[in-house]
Amino acid sequence: MHHVFERFEPWFGELRTRPTGGLVADRRGRTTAFALLNLQERGSLFVGPGVEVYEGMIVGENARNDDLDVNPTKEKKLTNMRSSTSEELVRLIPPRPLSLDQALEFILEDECVEVTPASVRLRKVELSAQRRQTASSRKARGLAPV
Repeated sequence: MHHVFERFEPWFGELRTRPTGGLVADRRGRTTAFALLNLQERGSLFVGPGVEVYEGMIVGENARNDDLDVNPTKEKKLTNMRSSTSEELVRLIPPRPLSLDQALEFILEDECVEVTPASVRLRKVELSAQRRQTASSRKARGLAPV
């Protein structure tokens, strides 16, 4: 573990949080280059192709301020029709893996960090997209969470 401490200071108010949302996987499976090519237009990615993901796992940072449920496992439809441009080389922007410190700074109150010997992953506290939407709508109406 590593930490940096310079000195105590007076309270400056609430800490700033990130102004962006997350790209949250909506199903379990292996990521594909085809799906990630379409997702990289929406924000920066934390995972590359061939990575095992699950529902509720944060696979990237959304360019907008709300979370977006995405399908990083979508595969290209195969047809019998061929064209000269169909076999294009897919060029992905390299993923931005997060260190433990970066992951802890990145998360919001409804997210958590999973640390394993092989990786550091981000996920939502509530994995189910349906339950997350229900909880956020109840919170917006001022009701107690279920």
